[in-house]
Amino acid sequence: MKIEIGQKAPLFALKDTDKKEVKLEDYKGKNVLLLFFPLAFTSTCTAELCATRDDIATYNNANAQVFGISVDSMFVLAKFKEEQKLNFPLLSDFNKEASAAYGSLYETFIGMHGVSKRSAFVIDTEGMVRYAEVLENATEVPDFTAIKKILAGL
Repeated sequence: MKIEIGQKAPLFALKDTDKKEVKLEDYKGKNVLLLFFPLAFTSTCTAELCATRDDIATYNNANAQVFGISVDSMFVLAKFKEEQKLNFPLLSDFNKEASAAYGSLYETFIGMHGVSKRSAFVIDTEGMVRYAEVLENATEVPDFTAIKKILAGL
């Protein structure tokens, strides 16, 4: 399913690296940046998430909660978060439900079935999608300049 700008964001409940459930609906009143990524410990994913880590003040100043989401287990994501010193939550979409709901799931990716596509979604304080970008090429990264511009205008 393709997510369109202006539609209500699909709700989800996923486990973070501390095994706690995180529900999107609990962030109403706050902007949210969802960053789906294929696999922890891969070069482009590491570069993307570390750049986000290094620029976290920009997102904090925009009243935005950043979440990284992949189909990796919460245990793999915990190790990845620790090693990269990521300062925002990583969520495990191990059952692939959120990735599918956001139209961010490869059928096949380097021989594996059901891996998250690299994508970015900005959700406003009312739960509406204000930015949606799903990349087919896993070596590309979202347009963070456009994302920051959208967040600054919310």
